Amino acid sequence: MTPSVSASGGTQPQSGASSTAQAGSVDKNMFLELLVSQLKNQDPLNPTDGTQFVGELAQFQQLEQSMNMGSDITAMRQDLDQLVAASGSSQS
Repeated sequence: MTPSVSASGGTQPQSGASSTAQAGSVDKNMFLELLVSQLKNQDPLNPTDGTQFVGELAQFQQLEQSMNMGSDITAMRQDLDQLVAASGSSQS
């Protein structure tokens, strides 16, 4: 699924887009695809500002860290739920 860049500068998913992308959820793969598409389709006579590019990379890093933190919190919650269940059954 590679997004195409329209003449107005917006992006439009191609016909093979997944249902999650169509539902409005954003993941790190979509962000990377948009970033790569932006780089491929930039005007060679007027390239993207370097500071803007670094800012977009920083946003990607923040997104990835947030997603990793969310999965870590989910894993900790599952571990705590198992611990509570185990301690509850041992006290009975």
